[in-house]
Formats: sequence, C-alpha cells, structure tokens
Amino acid sequence: MISPLVAVTGASGAVGGRVAARLARTGVPVRLLGRDPSRLPRLPGTAAAPPATYGDAEAMRRALDGAHTLFLVSAHESPDRVTEHTIAVDAALAAGVERVVYVSFLGAAPDATFTFARDHWYTEAHIRMTGVRHTFLRDGWYLAGIPAMTAADGVLRGPGGEGRVSAVSHDDIADSASAVLLDEGTTHDGATYDLTGPVAFTLAEAAGELSRRTGRAIRYVAETVEEAYASRAGYGAPDWEVAGWVTSYEAIAAGELATVSDAVPTLTGRPAQDLATFLQENPDSYSHLLPGSS
Repeated sequence: MISPLVAVTGASGAVGGRVAARLARTGVPVRLLGRDPSRLPRLPGTAAAPPATYGDAEAMRRALDGAHTLFLVSAHESPDRVTEHTIAVDAALAAGVERVVYVSFLGAAPDATFTFARDHWYTEAHIRMTGVRHTFLRDGWYLAGIPAMTAADGVLRGPGGEGRVSAVSHDDIADSASAVLLDEGTTHDGATYDLTGPVAFTLAEAAGELSRRTGRAIRYVAETVEEAYASRAGYGAPDWEVAGWVTSYEAIAAGELATVSDAVPTLTGRPAQDLATFLQENPDSYSHLLPGSS
C-alpha cells in the first residue's frame, strides 16, 4: 500500500530540511516546497514542487496538488505573515490537502508578549476555522539561538531578567514532527504539542554553560527594555522586526517561555536534548566565541 503524499515546506531550512530527510529515509513519498527549487535538498524518494511562495495562492495550489498532508513551516517574519499563512492554508485545501501539521510557537496567544507569537495564534485560529484535520507543534526558542545571539565579545544581551526559557533543539522538533507525520491515523488530530527542552534555564545559566564549553568568560547582561531597543537600533532593521527581537526576551522575563513539556520524549521515545548536550554535539554553533576566533 502506497503511503499518502506529504508536502514539506521550508525544505531548504533547518526544520523543514531535517523533517524531509527523516521522512525520505522511511520511504514515504515526499514533495518539497520552496521559493527556489534549486536550493531544495536532493533526497531519495522526494520530488521538488514548482516554485511557490505562501502569498501566491495559485502557485501554492499547483505545488500542493495531489498532496494528502501539508507540513507547514511558518514563513519568515514579516508584517504580512498571517495573511501569507492564510493564503497558503486556503490554497492547500483547494488542492485537496486533508491534513495540516503547523509549526507554531510556545505560548502562542493573541496577547502574547512576544509579538511574533501572536502571528502564530492567528494562523492557528484560521486553520481551526477551516475544519481541516490539524496538529500544532509549538516549539520554544531554539537551543542553537543561545550561542548565536551571544556576541563575539562574549556577551549575551537582552531584557530577559531572571526569567527562564525551555529552549529546544532543531533535531528534537524534527523527530517530533516526523512522528506525527508518519502516524496516518487520527491520534494527533486537533492536538497541540509544546516542544521544549527538558529544563528551563536562565540566560545567566546559559552564559555559564557557554563559558564551560568555550573556556572563556561568557556573561549575560540583563538590559532594560529601553537599552535593548537602543543597542539594536544600529542594525537598520524595521521597527516591527526590532520589536520582535526585544519582545522575545521580554517574554522570557514574563515567564511565558518557561513551560517544560514531555511532548518530545512522548512523541520520539527518547529524552529531549539539553543545552550542555547540544553544545557538546554542535561545536560549530559557538565557534565564534572560542578564544582567538575574532
């Protein structure tokens, strides 16, 4: 019996690419979607869809024609992201898609402190409204983001206060998503899974772990909100993007990203990865922090 076709968006990215590779290893038919098909991975048993962006309804409908399940990785942050998601979901249903697995964000709510988390809530609301079979994967901060947001001077800056964050690895998200996608029954229909690491830690504790791993002093500077906006003003990013950066830390301070869930071990059958293990297994993630790297 041939398994139903799974369409994977964001297949050239960190989450979508990992999910595509995992599905391909199982022999499930997979169609990879992206704005630029030349950037999509070459994986056995997969096929690249024609170019499609979320905001192009007709292109998305063509790209999804014949697919049974859509793995929908959220679009890049933008002021129009909810509209883009809505168009993509509606195009999927028009193409005959019967199931949507959406990568959302921990604590998604219309009044979430983290502005981008609000986009996810409105996207979830639209998916629910359509009546399509669906599963929401609400992942937290990425573990990879901890060293990435630490500057080469060894300082992690942000208005996170003493709040805690239950950051999760890309691999844990991909393994969890694959488990959901490969289950063709109704077990996960209507479910919302918080995908988190095994523990919530402060950013000061994260800096301590980076110090142990790099052999140099890494420290966390708890900025005020005003200091955070000022320190990021020189990047030349639009106001909405800077607000997203700053409010992600504010959400930590508010305790909105401290949830620790058992969803990863429940879905994958193994423990979720913690920060120390992630850093041990991914030395490239902090290479810019090593002594003599500047």
